[in-house]
Amino acid sequence: MNNVTLIEHTPNPERTVALAARLCYSPSSINDLREKLADSDIESFLEKIMSLGHHSVLEHASFTFGIEGISRVTTHQLVRHRIASFSQQSQRYVSHKEEFTSIMPDTIAENPEARQIFAFMSETVHKAYAQLVEMGIPAEDARYILPNAAETKIIMTMNARELLHFFALRCCQRAQWEIRQMSVEMLRLVKQVAPVIFRDAGPGCVVGPCPEGRFCCGQTQEVREFYKNLE
Repeated sequence: MNNVTLIEHTPNPERTVALAARLCYSPSSINDLREKLADSDIESFLEKIMSLGHHSVLEHASFTFGIEGISRVTTHQLVRHRIASFSQQSQRYVSHKEEFTSIMPDTIAENPEARQIFAFMSETVHKAYAQLVEMGIPAEDARYILPNAAETKIIMTMNARELLHFFALRCCQRAQWEIRQMSVEMLRLVKQVAPVIFRDAGPGCVVGPCPEGRFCCGQTQEVREFYKNLE
């Protein structure tokens, strides 16, 4: 199971977004707006601008996650989201003196024969990697034989607007299972600090028809209920 933590975020993210949005429609100075923006106004104002599709102001709030216990299968998908910043543990500078940790899918773990094949291949690859390093092959070259299952760590920063897009894609039931698990945990964390912004976040079917068309999972009602109660 991956381990996701919210390391940092914009202080008072919803207040920051509301201030930016109010500035767009007001002749007042920024200091005056800051003084007049009451906490009680923020929720209603955010709801209004989001319903109008004024999402550019969401880019003023950013969130930084520490993610461990995921495979390179998932980070290969993750870095396709271009409006984000990533710092990943390097296989060039961090060598595997001990056997590298592998992420094993449940479909393999639950099948004794498949589990045995997976374990055998992981052990074999590690032995080959260790032999190459012992021969003087640089770790940056020996790593070429390491599998996608190799566990990795990454720090990622996204703004709120991109996170909404990310959740719409990666929280979907049709998303690959590992990145979906990670995305659900990320959403759970940001809801705690920006509940209005992320109130309706999740796969596309949460607030509208399933965008997958004929590939719909057929669980729209269950999915909506899950994300409605996600805390």
